[in-house]
Amino acid sequence: MFPATPIPRVDTLSRERFVADHKRPARPVVFEKLNRDWSARAQWNIEYIKRVAGHRIVPLYDGGRATERKYQYAPAARMPLRDYLQLLDAGATDLRMFSFNLIAGAPELLADFSYPDIGLRFFKRHPALFMAGKGARVQMHFDIDLADILLCHFGGRKRVLLFSPDQTQYLYRVPFSFSSLHDIDYANPDFAKYPALQHARAEVAELHHGDCLYIPRGYWHYVVYEETGLSLSLRALPSTGVDMLKMLHNLLVIRSVEGVMRKLLGQRWNDRNERLAVARTHRHLPLTT
Repeated sequence: MFPATPIPRVDTLSRERFVADHKRPARPVVFEKLNRDWSARAQWNIEYIKRVAGHRIVPLYDGGRATERKYQYAPAARMPLRDYLQLLDAGATDLRMFSFNLIAGAPELLADFSYPDIGLRFFKRHPALFMAGKGARVQMHFDIDLADILLCHFGGRKRVLLFSPDQTQYLYRVPFSFSSLHDIDYANPDFAKYPALQHARAEVAELHHGDCLYIPRGYWHYVVYEETGLSLSLRALPSTGVDMLKMLHNLLVIRSVEGVMRKLLGQRWNDRNERLAVARTHRHLPLTT
């Protein structure tokens, strides 16, 4: 895995301490007991989810890259949740559940958690579930809405690599997207091919059952499921005017331009942006050597 500094771990924090030490300065932290009173902490596993919400139809995503006019984040499959969980149990799929809205998709699970009072104004219309099997990876990206995220993990181990927004210049960001180059393996980076990565400063969290990771707004993250697991994402939308404008620009301008150009140019658009990702990132190399 990319060389990284461990993210600090705490049992829990008061609202005042969290805001002063983590939210305001945008510093990640892992809470080990923040959700100790949730029934999800005691109950959420594959069998429980299958029994309670297994009949729900869920969209699933693979790790494929964007090609031609195919949108990278389009679902690769849809199936009943129980069927997907059986695939995970058999260890035979790279399909992932991605940002599945529990209010619309599996309201049976809403009673199992609550929103902690730690100084984040949570957007309560989209509590989202993420799930994958052992070995699954999530491409390096940051979230389009620039939300503060509380990622609460259940099941087997999950490793999350984080980079602060000021490291963007080293991460081969693809223009008109919110991702790094698809071919970069942050679990085993090729510094010869992607030399700018050597200058990036990373932080890492190893999440175990019950851990909650605070990911500040705009942070890049890369995820490796070391074992089958699921995570609940609770989000707090931007709280400043500047960040709100950036979010609207991402949603209304960047995403719209990308969608139109992909339809018009197909693979030529993808190839252009990947070349630019390398060229623009390598401009910074003379400044750091």
